[in-house]
Amino acid sequence: MAITGLHTLLYSTEVEAFRAVMRDVFEFPHVAFDNGFMIFDCPKATMEPHPGPPDYDVHPGDRVTHEVGFVCDDIEATVEELRAKGVEFRGEPKDEGWGKVIVMVLPGGVEMVVYEPGDG
Repeated sequence: MAITGLHTLLYSTEVEAFRAVMRDVFEFPHVAFDNGFMIFDCPKATMEPHPGPPDYDVHPGDRVTHEVGFVCDDIEATVEELRAKGVEFRGEPKDEGWGKVIVMVLPGGVEMVVYEPGDG
């Protein structure tokens, strides 16, 4: 068996605005289809099976089944740059010991974590 990548679906009630943020703010390379769908190439990915729930401000609904987040090298600079481009964040980055984390809220209420790995 050869797994060659990870494909994610992020559901949004404001899908056009969400796609615009991925295209125009994050500037992810993408393929656009005639039916309006877009598939974005994202940076490398990791997967961590975790007992959950998250210890920070993600609204999980009835139960936590997954979390999608972006990794960065400098969370303060990243948050500042993205806020200047209109991206909403919940609060300020929080140092959890294992890294710094903040919740980003994208169009349609899609919540993603932005994470700067720590030394722990």
